Amino acid sequence: MDAEVQQALLNYYCQEGLFQHARAAADEALARLGADPVLLFYRAYGALRAGDVQESIRQLESIKNKQEVSLCTMMALIYAHKKSPNPDREAILELDARLKEQRKTAGQQALYYAGLFLWHLGREDKAREYVDRMIKVSGGGKEGLILKAWIDLTCGKETHVKKALKYFDEALQEGNDVFALLGKAQYFEVRQNYSGALDIVNQIIAIFPNFIPAFIKKMKLQLALQDWEQTVETAHRLLQKDPLNLEAMRMEALHHLCREGNISECGRNQLILQHTQTLVQRAFDLASDNAEFATELGYQMILQGKVKEALKWYKTAMTLDETSVSALTGIIRCQLIQGQLEDAEQQLEFLNEIQQSIGKSGELSFLRAVLAMKKRKRQEEVFTLLNDVLDTHFSSLHGFPLGVEYFETLNPDFLLEIIREYLNFCPAQPASPGQSPSPLLKHCASVLETVVKTVPGLQQAVFLIAKVKYLSGDLEAAHSNLHYCLERNPSYADAHLLMAQVYLAQNNTKLCSQSLELCLSYNFEVREHPVYHLIKAQTQKKLGEIPEAIKTLQMARNLPGMRKPTASSKTKGKSIEIDTSDRLSVFLELVDAHRLNGEPHEAAIVIQDAINEFSGTPEELRVVIANADLAIAQGDVKHALTTLRNITPEQPYFVQAKEKMADIYLQYKKDKKLYAACYSDLVEKLPSAHTLLLLGDAYMNIQEPDEAIEVYEQALKKNPKDPSLASKIGKALIKTHNYSKAINYYEAAVRNGQQNFLCYDLAELLMKLKQYEQAEKVLQQALDHEPVNELSSLMEDVRYQVLLAKIYSKMEKIDRAIVSLQQARELQGRVLKRAQVEQLDAVPAQKQLAAEICAEIAKHSTAQRNYEKAIKFYKEALVHCETNNKSFPQIDGYRYTGEPNDALRHFNKARKDSDWGQNAVYNMIEICLNPDNETVGGEVFENLDADIGNSTEKQESVQLAVRTAGNLLKELKPQTIQGHIQLQIMENYCLMATKQKSNVEQALNSFTEIVVAEKDHIPALLGMATAYMILKQTPRARNQLKRISKMSWNPIDAEEFEKSWLLLADIYIQSAKYDMAGELLKRCLRHNRSCCKAYEYMGYIMEKEQAYKDAAINYEMAWKYGNQTNPTVGMYI
Repeated sequence: MDAEVQQALLNYYCQEGLFQHARAAADEALARLGADPVLLFYRAYGALRAGDVQESIRQLESIKNKQEVSLCTMMALIYAHKKSPNPDREAILELDARLKEQRKTAGQQALYYAGLFLWHLGREDKAREYVDRMIKVSGGGKEGLILKAWIDLTCGKETHVKKALKYFDEALQEGNDVFALLGKAQYFEVRQNYSGALDIVNQIIAIFPNFIPAFIKKMKLQLALQDWEQTVETAHRLLQKDPLNLEAMRMEALHHLCREGNISECGRNQLILQHTQTLVQRAFDLASDNAEFATELGYQMILQGKVKEALKWYKTAMTLDETSVSALTGIIRCQLIQGQLEDAEQQLEFLNEIQQSIGKSGELSFLRAVLAMKKRKRQEEVFTLLNDVLDTHFSSLHGFPLGVEYFETLNPDFLLEIIREYLNFCPAQPASPGQSPSPLLKHCASVLETVVKTVPGLQQAVFLIAKVKYLSGDLEAAHSNLHYCLERNPSYADAHLLMAQVYLAQNNTKLCSQSLELCLSYNFEVREHPVYHLIKAQTQKKLGEIPEAIKTLQMARNLPGMRKPTASSKTKGKSIEIDTSDRLSVFLELVDAHRLNGEPHEAAIVIQDAINEFSGTPEELRVVIANADLAIAQGDVKHALTTLRNITPEQPYFVQAKEKMADIYLQYKKDKKLYAACYSDLVEKLPSAHTLLLLGDAYMNIQEPDEAIEVYEQALKKNPKDPSLASKIGKALIKTHNYSKAINYYEAAVRNGQQNFLCYDLAELLMKLKQYEQAEKVLQQALDHEPVNELSSLMEDVRYQVLLAKIYSKMEKIDRAIVSLQQARELQGRVLKRAQVEQLDAVPAQKQLAAEICAEIAKHSTAQRNYEKAIKFYKEALVHCETNNKSFPQIDGYRYTGEPNDALRHFNKARKDSDWGQNAVYNMIEICLNPDNETVGGEVFENLDADIGNSTEKQESVQLAVRTAGNLLKELKPQTIQGHIQLQIMENYCLMATKQKSNVEQALNSFTEIVVAEKDHIPALLGMATAYMILKQTPRARNQLKRISKMSWNPIDAEEFEKSWLLLADIYIQSAKYDMAGELLKRCLRHNRSCCKAYEYMGYIMEKEQAYKDAAINYEMAWKYGNQTNPTVGMYI
């Protein structure tokens, strides 16, 4: 390592505060290079800043007469003496006088190192004086320019920062210098040009491949660019070069915690907290006068729930530094936990007064909000405080690149704490379909999505998103997030319980019970959790097992955590959180169970118990609403309304009470006017965008869109950035059939630039009105922007492209439609990759959309007769969504394009699918019995292939196929009468495939039985005709087929109609009745333009009539639509 690189390394360590590293690096260099004064100074400076003051004085004394380091050594000695427990005043005065004297005659090296020392101490202005003199003395030396640039860059003054790049570039004109290049990279980083900084760092690595700081810088820049993959790769490279590199180890740990989520409950994992506490304790033991370390120990205790120990450490910190705001904040937190509200309030008032001088703190705002909640202040006051917490907290993140400091400032654990407080004010039950969820839930979702986007490995955040989505009524999103949690941590009991609630809300009692069993198998202590019994009872209720539900709920009421309102129930040292709303839900479910069991007296007793238990709590109003429900159930609507009227706007659940009253007026009194009046009163008492939205929804619910529009517009004025409101106005206008006004509204909103998301609604409306060119123009304008990287913008662009493709299809511009779909597919690939990290709940819907895009491309390809391309995209659709109902049936494409083996393979994959498994088996049986899609019972082409058909190999193949079909039949488990008939028909075709007379007759009898029961059953009539043809009773076959040919075509029996017409055409061709056959074949092609068998028959007729040119055209069409796989057709051509 040359001297220039060695010095750059030492400067890097000093700037980063790694003083022991600086000492070690100086020692290592001294061992190699001998007693160099500069290296001796770095070693002494490292000792000084590491706290080894006496050793540093000894080392500095030995070099104070060395000319090049004389100034910096004297400055360092003065600094060291001042740091000593008993400063030597005489020595300081003597050194100071000597310094002033030597400064007058100092050379450029002495001035340079003096400036360097002052820069490392953070005294940039003083350092600049020395460096400016040094540059003047040296006539603009490279070293001086580089140091001046560094000083300007780190001083924090914009006027100086601007100049730094010029000085670095000036110095670099004299050749590559690692310290200058590192500074230039730092400049770009300060300017947030991380790509530019990374380019410079790569340049350093190429020129100086063993310069470790460049790899550290590269790793941090890659993280700032949010490229985790490259960050981890660089960390691995760094550890190969330096196995004990702390930065690389920290980055790997950060990756595991933030991205992988390898440690369950990372934020408060007890094992990790024990380790971190030990580290902080060791730091405090080394520096027992450090208040910051004592404060951190207090925080470590809080995270472990050890409040008394936390308070002790916070008080220790206050004795070490009585001005420590963070220690005082910790004390207030402990006081709030211990219920010492008056003391906490006094301290908060004091901090509030001095807030201007200390700056606004998110944590202090949070503690004020907690105090307001504990003192039962109005909800609005608490919300204002909590909103202020988030605003303050997120504003502190501005300007930070993604990195360790960003994660520390983000403090996800603190954000989750805030969200849990918000959730205390959210409804305890999920929103009903069509009901607008609480705006608080939207707010929570927004914050949690920010956390998960940055720290997707934090399982509690993903779990809380699932809870918020569940309460918002978005059950699919809740399921998706819970699935992600449980995949990574199958023993996550709370996730299993919430998953059970999701399944219950979806009326899937079987999967709900399975989730409860899984939960129990991973954590047997969950039996002590009331929520476990609550969900179990709700499941029993849904199954009609009311007495069992009552027993389960009575058992839940007797659990330790249910007896009195405690924060948690301790079981074998573990704490299970018991929410007040969950405790109340047990009471209310029991009330309902007694009511359903015809026990009104018992229900009334439990309601009274609930009133006594929850009186004076925020949950009291839920009891009142439940009491009203009980009155309604007993037919006393008047009492229910009186109970609900007594709830005042100041009380929680006032909104729910009004909604319940409105529901009673509409459902029981059939009074639309009073129904709407409840919501009008709600707006009057609690005016907000949310209550206006509820009123607008109410008007829409009673078919009064004009009033709804007026109210939605008022709501939009209050909340102009809410996309749902603008969309509702447009949809309400459409409902009034006022299309021109709807178009004008959308256009004005889009023009004003505030509501770009309405472009989609506008284009969709124009498309429905067949104004295709205007719709195309709207979407083209929406897509006319610079490339975007935001996930939401990418999703929006995909929607625009898909809609644009639909419009092009309607305009019959198929090539343009395919281009739009291809662009949508490319964008959707990026969306899927990002959503799996940033927005888990969106993944299922986005996979579905990807499958639909591919299926649509395949559909267009089929229409263009490009079957190979169609199959490729159907395959891709299935990869995205195995059970996609738009792409699954298209596997039939393999059958009808002459690829039965590919079709079989894909149907076989789908056999076990819950939705499509039975259909897949039916298709597999049909392929086994008729792999080449021949006309079963037809004789025209059979006579031509007589030799092949009679071969032993062919017969063995048929027998094997029939046996396979027979085995597959056993897998069919029909659930309906029609399903049983379909199975019977399939069994008959298996019998006929043997070509044995007794089997064919047995099948014929079975078909006849079906037709006797239902005379126009087309599949059975076709079966009879096919059996007659195999038995060589052609006239009887013809009679059945004629019956079918006279019936009206329908899409359900489309395939049977086609087969019937083809078989009847075959009979007419055998009798040389070509005109009659031709009419039937044309009918086939009208309904299915790619029916290759119809073209083949047409070719045969033309050939017989010696119209060879027409015959060739038809055979060519048959060859094309048969995917060029039928050798007989190929031979004709």
